[in-house]
Amino acid sequence: MNQIFLPVPPQFSFQECLWFLDRNYDDCLHEVRENSVLKLLSIHEKPTLIEIKALDNHLQIDVLTGECAKDEICHFVTEWFDLERDLMPFYQLLAKDDDLAYMITDYHGLRLLGIPDLFEALCWSIIGQQINLSFAYKLKRRLTETYGYKQTYEGKDFYLFPKPEIIARLTVEELRNMQFSTRKAEYLMEIARTFSEKTLSKTMLEGFSTAEAIKALVAIRGIGEWTANYALMKSLKRLECVTYGDVGLYNALNALKGLPKKPLRADLETFFKGFEKWEAYTVFYLWRSLAVKNKAIQSI
Repeated sequence: MNQIFLPVPPQFSFQECLWFLDRNYDDCLHEVRENSVLKLLSIHEKPTLIEIKALDNHLQIDVLTGECAKDEICHFVTEWFDLERDLMPFYQLLAKDDDLAYMITDYHGLRLLGIPDLFEALCWSIIGQQINLSFAYKLKRRLTETYGYKQTYEGKDFYLFPKPEIIARLTVEELRNMQFSTRKAEYLMEIARTFSEKTLSKTMLEGFSTAEAIKALVAIRGIGEWTANYALMKSLKRLECVTYGDVGLYNALNALKGLPKKPLRADLETFFKGFEKWEAYTVFYLWRSLAVKNKAIQSI
């Protein structure tokens, strides 16, 4: 078995990140164990199964199957756990807010856990719209187990999310048979077509400003402002993104700041001015505030 050792920055807690990856939900794309997480990656178009553990000031990455492509694996893990980010400026902003300052110690080292694959991030945001999170994870599992790639390791199945060209060829009826609504089926297929036809890609959006990227995304049927901001926040780590319209975000702000459960846009913008350039991290920590450990968070 090959091993890779990846340094981690200050203000990093593997346990906080591990808990967030679990949250008592059944995510088919990674498996959280007591002190590690296993995930199947696509490296050079071939499956590679890794297990990540904490080791002093490093992450130990065990390559269980496939190619030990150190650069590609380290790039993925760094992006997934947002390891290149210095959180001190964010914590300095939290310290100025009496209602949120506790997060510095309670959630210390929690990173904005990403979804590096933009297609997967967009599909997940569509799947999770207007349904409870437990059912959203069930739909994701059905889609992935049916149309994704499976690798079995020591009796356990690990999956890669379906490729755009596969979902693009599906019919509405096939997705409805999995309990997707007609609209969601159409949206997933439309997004898949934009990727398979190469009219949209992560590389393309990386060259856009955030405003330009949002404009490009909302032009696609099924993608609204919330979905665009969520995908840019989770996949491209655009820290100025705010998931306006997010019920979980509003519940957290109601509990911590006394804002109405349906706050005015102007009030939200005023609040987030205090966290300029760290809006996405603020959203993420507000989501985290909705739950105590061993209880699930109702936000994707």
